[in-house]
Amino acid sequence: MQLIHLETRSWRHVASQYLALTKPRIVLLAAFCAMIGMFLATDAMVPWNVLIFGTLGISLLAASGFAFNCLIERSVDARMSRTRARPLARGEIGAGQTIAFAGLLGGIGAWLLVSHVNALTMWLTLGTFVGYAVVYTVLLKPATPQNIVIGGASGAMPPVLGWAAVANDVGAPALVLFLIIFVWTPPHFWSLALYRVEDYRRSGLPMLPVTHGQAFTRLQVLLYTLLLVAVSTLPFLIRMSGWVYLAGASGLGAVFVHYAWRLWRNYSDALAKKTFGYSILYLAALFGTLLIDHYLR
Repeated sequence: MQLIHLETRSWRHVASQYLALTKPRIVLLAAFCAMIGMFLATDAMVPWNVLIFGTLGISLLAASGFAFNCLIERSVDARMSRTRARPLARGEIGAGQTIAFAGLLGGIGAWLLVSHVNALTMWLTLGTFVGYAVVYTVLLKPATPQNIVIGGASGAMPPVLGWAAVANDVGAPALVLFLIIFVWTPPHFWSLALYRVEDYRRSGLPMLPVTHGQAFTRLQVLLYTLLLVAVSTLPFLIRMSGWVYLAGASGLGAVFVHYAWRLWRNYSDALAKKTFGYSILYLAALFGTLLIDHYLR
């Protein structure tokens, strides 16, 4: 009985390590944003096959990209307290195993999209994978403090992918959803980088608080948050949404600006953590409000 228990625990441990490679919390956020794009792309119900296989395919390709990211950054992760517990950084999973695992996830995801959704969604999702795993992780992140701004294009794609899965095209409303996440990414990530600055200093990555200092980064968080609030009104301005969304977006944006203003004027690590946490809640609530408005109209 003791041997069986140890074998079960070992199997569970290995499974948990492979799951950790996929950054499941970020995959869930990407899946949520993709589903929002699906529902906003139609006035009717999303076809069940698109909802299930589209979400699953997008999620699997996202998970594959995150696994490749962990592989490429394993030496960097090992130098940072926030990431040193990741399986590749600890050496619990090898490079060959990670490549095989990521390739399997990506292959299944691409097959699901092309066979059960449409080719456009598959190619857009593969392009997003290349943008994140190669352009951002390999080329941008170690080269420029603007890595988050430029690389944010990959992270902003999920609602576009969801829209394409239903509509089989990419219209102006999908691009507005993209723009919202694109502008949201810098204040979200730089809030994290502010209170993790020593981690990034040890990593050798040219993150903005390391290269330009805390004061400059705090100002950028505020400016991008103000820009985000302006961009978040676009769904209303192009008649993609109504007054319910505008009211919700205004309230959520006001709270975000309040956090960013306080961060700029009176910085503390605790406040940066709260700002980072609120930024995640903000995006989920903003898109949730947009979806509610869509079905109330």
